[in-house]
Amino acid sequence: MTDEFTFRVTKIDFDEDYIPAETTRITTNFANLARGQSRKANLHNTLRMIDNRFNALACWDNPAADRYAVGLEIISVDMTIDGVTTGGIFPLIELLRTVITDRKSGDKIDGAAGNNFSSYVRDYDFSVLLPAYNRGKPKFDVPQSFGELHGNLFRYFVKSEAYRSNFNKPPVICLSVSSNRTYHRTDNCHPILGFEYRQDENSLTDRYFEKMGMQMRCFMPAGAAAPLAFYFMGDLLSDYTNLELISAVSTMETFQKIYRPEIYNANSRAGAVFQPSLSHQDFSLTQIVYDREERSRLASEQGKFAEEHFIKPHQARLEQWSANFSL
Repeated sequence: MTDEFTFRVTKIDFDEDYIPAETTRITTNFANLARGQSRKANLHNTLRMIDNRFNALACWDNPAADRYAVGLEIISVDMTIDGVTTGGIFPLIELLRTVITDRKSGDKIDGAAGNNFSSYVRDYDFSVLLPAYNRGKPKFDVPQSFGELHGNLFRYFVKSEAYRSNFNKPPVICLSVSSNRTYHRTDNCHPILGFEYRQDENSLTDRYFEKMGMQMRCFMPAGAAAPLAFYFMGDLLSDYTNLELISAVSTMETFQKIYRPEIYNANSRAGAVFQPSLSHQDFSLTQIVYDREERSRLASEQGKFAEEHFIKPHQARLEQWSANFSL
């Protein structure tokens, strides 16, 4: 480890008064919800959905299903190269950390860190680099080194003092399953995460997260409409407590119900063989306004921002560092 790349971690509460910071990726789920005329109702309803889902899963010694409240912190990670980057500090990634309040005991309990995952460099890779690489090609292809710089930066951060001083466990990222894959339910059933599903082959997102040092497993918790994809380091089922796992499920399943209701707010549950589809029509909408089309359009703009302010000014340095990177 060297001191050439340094990280700064800042935190802001995601609550009913949340206003996105200027450096926040506005395609991020929580930032999208906190803008426009419906922002106050969006935030209120989202937080209530998370609390309700958490209490439904943490049902022991919780007869009224109101024992726990889930607080969310937005964790922003800024990066500098030799103490400075073009235009100042570069906003590298954002994560969510959950903090659980036990209303019965009054205790504050650490939940999972990670949950949502946002990255300007990932926007660059998927929305700028890949389209340029495939322009004019008859068949979609991926560069051999695709995701390596991003993955190495992420692993470097997780091993950094900045991470260790703020978090006591590696992150768990929870995402939607891929609409390009078929998932098969297994007999393996976890008491919190539910039945495990396995896919026919890894997706591009799975391979991208592998470069970040993370493996993936899919589980469908009780009461869910579809399985969730969990990306983690180590052992997902042994390294985290029940409440930590529930905090990840309740937070990210709520966001997915809002963002992908065709899959996660469907009126019928995934069967033994499941093919997710965003064209599915039998689903219910939440009472939360979410601009999905804007989110997709802005990913390209933010990828170009990363290219202009981070990739191009430091490309030779970053490529050399990444090629020689080792933990």
